[in-house]
Formats: sequence, structure tokens, C-alpha cells
Amino acid sequence: MAKIFRTLALVMVLCGIGLADLGAREPVREQLPEYPALLKKMGIGGTVRVSAVVNPDGTVKSTKIQGGNPVLGELACGAVKKWKYAPASGASNEVVEMTFDSKLASVRVK
Repeated sequence: MAKIFRTLALVMVLCGIGLADLGAREPVREQLPEYPALLKKMGIGGTVRVSAVVNPDGTVKSTKIQGGNPVLGELACGAVKKWKYAPASGASNEVVEMTFDSKLASVRVK
């Protein structure tokens, strides 16, 4: 019985190590979205979260808005789809936060 528990503990630790690697890929090429003049003028800004499914070769397969202004989220998704990540052995899910600052008229990645 103790052998089973040790084996299960080892499996859980190894799975935890594997899961820790998910979402840790670094982008090698980023493109920021263009901040529309009308949104800047209207003072529309904020932070959006985008989830990206990244293929093993580093290309972005798909994106989804996880939070924030939907209009800014669509702009962020369009930009992240053009990103390139470091290659990995499998697909991963990366979360990107972008802040649209209407006062500074800028976009930055957190």
C-alpha cells in the first residue's frame, strides 16, 4: 500500500512539473495593435486579457478575449495572432495582458 502512495506522489510531482511548463513560453516576435484615434479621443482605454493557443512551432493558432473592453480585446487578439513564440515540444496556452492608455496614447504588454 505504501508503494502505491509513493508511486502516486511521484506521478503527481511529475505532472506538476509538466504543468508548470505550460504558459511559460516567451514571444520572440510581438506586434502591438494600433490604438484607434477615435478611441483615444473618447478616452477609452484599459487592460484586456487575451488567451492564445500556440502551436509547437510557435505560431498562434487561435485567440480568445478573457476580459476587458471587447473592442480593445478584438484589437489585442488581432495583434497577438501575428506573434511568434519560441518553439516547444507541444502546444501551449499563453495569456497576454495589454494595457491601452488613452492619456499616453500608447499600448503596452504586461
